[in-house]
Amino acid sequence: MLRKSETQQYPEVHPDLPARSRGVIALVEENCTVCMLCARECPDWCIYIDSHKETLPAPEGGRPRARNVLDRFAIDFSLCMYCGICIEVCPFDALFWSPEFEYAEYDIRDLLHEKDRLGEWAATVPPPPAHEVGAEPPKELSAASRPAPARRTAPPAPANRPAAGTSAAQDAAQETAREPEAEPVKNAESRPRREPPRAMRDIRSIRPPGSLPKKNGPSSQEKKDGPEGER
Repeated sequence: MLRKSETQQYPEVHPDLPARSRGVIALVEENCTVCMLCARECPDWCIYIDSHKETLPAPEGGRPRARNVLDRFAIDFSLCMYCGICIEVCPFDALFWSPEFEYAEYDIRDLLHEKDRLGEWAATVPPPPAHEVGAEPPKELSAASRPAPARRTAPPAPANRPAAGTSAAQDAAQETAREPEAEPVKNAESRPRREPPRAMRDIRSIRPPGSLPKKNGPSSQEKKDGPEGER
């Protein structure tokens, strides 16, 4: 309220947008391998990809290889919600954000842009910003600057190793001398006898099924009250 308003003369003067502006999605066709990750992860299903396989000639001493050739890559910006998931999941850096935003159309069906139009916007993608001062270097650069691992060498031979001219009998005698003496086996009778666990001791007291007392015979309580019970 206390200062004069500044009016930008658009469209004669274009605004200075930040580098991370989400204007439109640009395509670098050379980097696309038709892995279909962007189309599968898109929550709006607004990416359409068609391709075919092409067999490359075999190099000398090799075999022919097949690769995917991109036929169509289109994005329907009338459905796109500019979430950026397709750009994040692309493993080969084929999709980028471009600050361009002038692609309005009178008909909503004209917002379906093919790979030729997406490739034109790739030239408007700004370079990535520089790293902050004192920040850690990227993992790719730190991994590339590591020295190659040293080759493992064979361990030195032991000092008491017999010479090459010794016989097999001498080698066997030396190996026998190195082995520690075995402990004498204790007599089995001198060992204390281990008692079975309580569950095994009481297993005979469990009445097996099918041995219930008969109805006509004397009951178990009467057997206990017999001469043995009187004792």
